[in-house]
Amino acid sequence: MIRYDVTDTVATITLDRPDAMNSLTVEVKVALLEALRRAADDPAVRAVLLTGSGRAFCAGQDLREHAENLEAGRGLDGTVRAHYNPIVELLTTMPKPVVAAVNGVAAGAGASLAFACDLRVASEKAKFAMAFSGIGLAPDSGASWTLQRLVGPARAAELLLLGDTLTAERALELGVVTRVVPADDVLKTAHELAVRLAQGPTKAFDATRRALAYAATHTLSESLELEATLQDECAASDDHRNATRAFLAKERPVFEGR
Repeated sequence: MIRYDVTDTVATITLDRPDAMNSLTVEVKVALLEALRRAADDPAVRAVLLTGSGRAFCAGQDLREHAENLEAGRGLDGTVRAHYNPIVELLTTMPKPVVAAVNGVAAGAGASLAFACDLRVASEKAKFAMAFSGIGLAPDSGASWTLQRLVGPARAAELLLLGDTLTAERALELGVVTRVVPADDVLKTAHELAVRLAQGPTKAFDATRRALAYAATHTLSESLELEATLQDECAASDDHRNATRAFLAKERPVFEGR
């Protein structure tokens, strides 16, 4: 149900339940978290690409499994804390950039997974549906945090409350996605973007992600102090020293993530 492949130092993680629109059962969520941990811990992996197989990126929670839990009196059966939260925390905090190739429908928690990635390349046929309110639920999987950082609080409230579906074109207009490409090109384009990141200064990318997350909830003075700390860390890296030498020699730098 999860495919894992490493090419060009990019780990591609593919949700692989095409007949079920890559909806998320407990088994899939456990396997996805394991795959993300594998990518995060592998020194040979310098960027991650998340996508789905078939016509959907991810339709969110598998509602058949969810309905069985409701009928059995188990409610959500603890899945938000046990599965969704760790997945999203790892997507947003692993020290490597993450690109989503949104090949089709991304609904509910599936949309949230895409929002948690650093960059999103969408097929022109992709659609984003904040489906939570439509079944009487509040947002989860970080959507309340990530979406308003992409589109602003007012627009996020509109999307989450009304549950309107976003086309790829509208998602691009709002800043939800980075690029929109023909359906046949989405995985290729996303992989090329992930390779570009993998070949870059991954320590600096990690510092940039940390700075952005911190600055979103702290004062300017606090953010300036963290920037100074992060710059000291980056300045001590081999990548920075080698890139500075390459710049002065008018050569193209080669980054090794150290």
